[in-house]
Amino acid sequence: MFKNITFLLGILSLNTMAQQTDTVFLKKMMESKPELFSTVLDHPQKHEVQVLYTQINRDKNNKPSFKSYSYNLNAHHYFYPASTVKLAAVIFALEKLNDLKIKGLTAQSTMLTDSSYKGQTKVHQDLTAENRLPSLEHYIKKILLTSDNDAFNRLFEFIGRAEINAKLKRYGLRNSRILNRLAIGDSGEPAKHTNPIRFYNGEQLVYSQPAQYDPKEYPLQLSNTLMGKAYLDSSEHLVNKPFSLENKNAFSVADQQSLMKRLIAPEAYPSNERFHLSPSDYKLIYTYMSKLPTESDYPKYDPKEFWPTYAKMLYYGREKDAQLQPDLKIFNKYGDSYGFIIDNAYFKDTKHQVEFFLTAVVQSNEDGIFNDGKYEYETICYPFMKNLGKMVYAYELGRK
Repeated sequence: MFKNITFLLGILSLNTMAQQTDTVFLKKMMESKPELFSTVLDHPQKHEVQVLYTQINRDKNNKPSFKSYSYNLNAHHYFYPASTVKLAAVIFALEKLNDLKIKGLTAQSTMLTDSSYKGQTKVHQDLTAENRLPSLEHYIKKILLTSDNDAFNRLFEFIGRAEINAKLKRYGLRNSRILNRLAIGDSGEPAKHTNPIRFYNGEQLVYSQPAQYDPKEYPLQLSNTLMGKAYLDSSEHLVNKPFSLENKNAFSVADQQSLMKRLIAPEAYPSNERFHLSPSDYKLIYTYMSKLPTESDYPKYDPKEFWPTYAKMLYYGREKDAQLQPDLKIFNKYGDSYGFIIDNAYFKDTKHQVEFFLTAVVQSNEDGIFNDGKYEYETICYPFMKNLGKMVYAYELGRK
């Protein structure tokens, strides 16, 4: 009898979750603008489209509640998450710093990374920092401003693979995993080893973390991990078989937005379910997640390489000459790789009392060949993301 009750409660819970996400509204809204969306909507599976839009409504005490709308959402249909995993690393690195409770250890402490396993590299200086020294804080700035890969790798090494994946599960992000560093071909056994790290305040050693090893595997039930018809290998030779992404990072659209909601609106969650972050941690993340590359002095970026809207895929579509919407701030973490464009964003317009979450993925790879650098970002992906962000923002401006 107890098993039957448990089963029924589980079914009711699943039904309740399903009812919370409207699956029709977004589809109709996009279909009403065929001149903007028909290219992608006519082939949603080909373009791997998934969208999750969440309205925010606040009560008289300013406590938020959420209502979600989705299109083609499927947590088990794999897409490559690229740099979107970096936001989790930013949060978990600051959490770890707080949990260590070591006197004198801060995000500004000098962070010296050593090596102890084949393929690992050392970092003892950072010429983009004002003091020319690496630190967690400066790595976080570089991740949030321009999605720096090395900065993510250093946070990955500090947190440790086991702790990263334990935290994903702790916060209910069960269709996700972070297995490896980015842009250095990190996989298999080397990805399980992370570097020894030392932290200093001036000449004083405040914390030394030994090398770590994570023997675990993190299997997920995923479809679509074999893609395309061919790929270029590391020697740029054409291999005529599907490209495998089955042992890569995974970060579902729903999990990405769940992470963002907990970060942006911690007051919507019980205190014991919030991230273990200080007010200064939140300020650091919010500041650099919304700041434009051209507004930063350290690091300083060449505006020809990193123009103002470089990181704002939703709404601006990475257009170099896009006119900034002065009332709108976008707090986001994007990703782009293997033909996938992903953006996980919180939109806020204080003047018009508009705020919402929008997370989306789209892909284009017309020749079906991976690693050849030929993807239709400019003609398919960027326009889709720009039009989607503008459409939802316009709708929100008219919503009470």
